[in-house]
Amino acid sequence: MRKNLEIPQGKRTKLYRFLEILPGAISYGAIILLFVLSLVNPVLGAIYLFILIASTLVKAIGVAYRTIQGYEVIKRAGRVDWRTRVEELETPHESYERLANHDSKSYHFSEHLNNLKLMAVMGSDYPKPSEIYHAVIMTAYDEGPEVLGPSIEAVKKSTFPKNRIIFVLAYEERGGEQIAETAKVLKAKYKGVFKDFLLVKHPADLPGEVIGKGPNLTFAGQALAEYTKKKHIPIENIIVTSLDSDNHVASKYLDSVAYEFITHPNRQRLSYQPVSLFMNNIWDAPAPTRIIAVSNSFFNVITTMRPHLLRNFASHSQPLQALEAMDFWSKRTIVEDGHQYWRSLFFFDGDYSVIPIRIPIYQDAVVDETFWKTVKAQFVQVRRWYYGASDVAYVGSRLFVSRSKRIIPFWQLFPKFWRLLDGHVTLAILAPIVAFGGWIPMIMNISAHSMVTYNIPNIVSIVETFASIGLIVSILVSLKMLPKRPAKYKKGRNILMILQWILMPVTSIVYQSLAAFYAQTRLMLGKYMEKFDVTKKVVKN
Repeated sequence: MRKNLEIPQGKRTKLYRFLEILPGAISYGAIILLFVLSLVNPVLGAIYLFILIASTLVKAIGVAYRTIQGYEVIKRAGRVDWRTRVEELETPHESYERLANHDSKSYHFSEHLNNLKLMAVMGSDYPKPSEIYHAVIMTAYDEGPEVLGPSIEAVKKSTFPKNRIIFVLAYEERGGEQIAETAKVLKAKYKGVFKDFLLVKHPADLPGEVIGKGPNLTFAGQALAEYTKKKHIPIENIIVTSLDSDNHVASKYLDSVAYEFITHPNRQRLSYQPVSLFMNNIWDAPAPTRIIAVSNSFFNVITTMRPHLLRNFASHSQPLQALEAMDFWSKRTIVEDGHQYWRSLFFFDGDYSVIPIRIPIYQDAVVDETFWKTVKAQFVQVRRWYYGASDVAYVGSRLFVSRSKRIIPFWQLFPKFWRLLDGHVTLAILAPIVAFGGWIPMIMNISAHSMVTYNIPNIVSIVETFASIGLIVSILVSLKMLPKRPAKYKKGRNILMILQWILMPVTSIVYQSLAAFYAQTRLMLGKYMEKFDVTKKVVKN
């Protein structure tokens, strides 16, 4: 019996509607509570404010530490010859005997030896590297070859054998004739490069689907499953990676995923999450979108160092057998990437995890034809991301039910639910409270001559100064992570890469707080976002 994994359409139950309203209600309530407490007693307002600001300081210290740690781990993982390590798994006993006495300090080496030893004992009870296939599904709307071409080239440069890569270009019928012609041109160009190059056109306006990436991915996944059956390729040995049209996989990414897939016995109940770095065109982006791109890159670097918090985001990899069993991705949400974590978690009754892959997939920062089109497009993108607050109701409706209906034990699921809810509320409230919260107790008690009231802004300023440690570390690491400056830009552009961070308070309020409030308000009002607003990909020459 197939489990009901889909988001409801139409009228929701009372519990589901309550949970849809919950993130926005808490976010608005947290702001209102500061005013109310400050009006009743400025000391109460100050205590409430300090609790929130103190959490910012703690997080800033954690951000600084995890950013440096994550950056170093990614560098070390990038130096590993993952192709050789995968090949060594083919003959684990011989490889172990040859490497056992090596005194290597390479990333993951001691764990690699343990894996070889374990597999030598297991014998044939694991897939051989020569039996593994990668299927890459790249979704497209109306992008041209100047966008799609470099992304396909990146897969072509992979160290994983191309004769075991199935490339699927999944394009939208609603994208028009131009994308259909571009798809044919690309298929002709890359004929013979991969095991196969499949074109899958997703029909427009299929029933039960939102206008988004999830339906396109699912339609392509179903076509891929049919293809592998016709070609008699064992479905249990195929790993699917979903890519956006602007995604450039690092050359070692597919081998790194294959390594983790082979060495984990519960491989079908895992997905594999790379580090998404928005660095492809970072030098072309204007300052506001550069800040968002770098900040999101750092968030992904930090998250990869905390596997218990890791969830699917943007591009990720998952076994085809598992995907087919759960009917691939959701066709009813515009945030199918993050939602895929919860969908998989409930399908496997809680026995599901995300494995961090410390090899990056590079993505574009938002760049449109003009500055104002770019800043608008950036807001459209982040409000779509923050519509992930819709998962609060999806998870909560499976948590707050009777024990007989509960798929996952309460105390196993509740911490995940709480972190999900807290994360979206924090997105909404943190920036305005940090920026303006210190003045509220004084404004609400203008006639009260209290030492506490008048000193709150100064005290908050001191705390914020210490919290800026995380920002300083981020700036320094961001300069190291930047790709080489294009020749068309002068050295003065490097200075702008530092000065841009002056805009951080503004971008945090506009692109974090306001976007989060927008998404949560839509949920509160039942005005569901059911159309994926495609971020235009503009390549600057």
